[in-house]
Amino acid sequence: MTGASDVAERRRKQQTKIRIMLNSLKAGEMASMKGGEETVAWVKEELCIGCDQCTIVCDDDAIELFDKPLASPIMNVSVNKKARILRDQCTGCKLCVLSCPTDAIIMIDR
Repeated sequence: MTGASDVAERRRKQQTKIRIMLNSLKAGEMASMKGGEETVAWVKEELCIGCDQCTIVCDDDAIELFDKPLASPIMNVSVNKKARILRDQCTGCKLCVLSCPTDAIIMIDR
């Protein structure tokens, strides 16, 4: 059985890997994107797949996952995870935007 310390270590390694990838692949995109103290991240719920990538890279603990009821005739799943930004804790660093595989997170003015 996987212990909490193993999960924490894997999460830390994944976070480092994501940061390295983001820094090398999206440097130009990040430079042109709105960000900073006067902005806050926003999740487009319809695009969020609950993958947890944004929470892994967020150093400010400004993102939480919550259960959203899912009514699907195809899948036998009752809930789906979605990300939610905690506005007061968000510093506008843009890491979550860059890590989102579905472009569900955008930066907006506070």
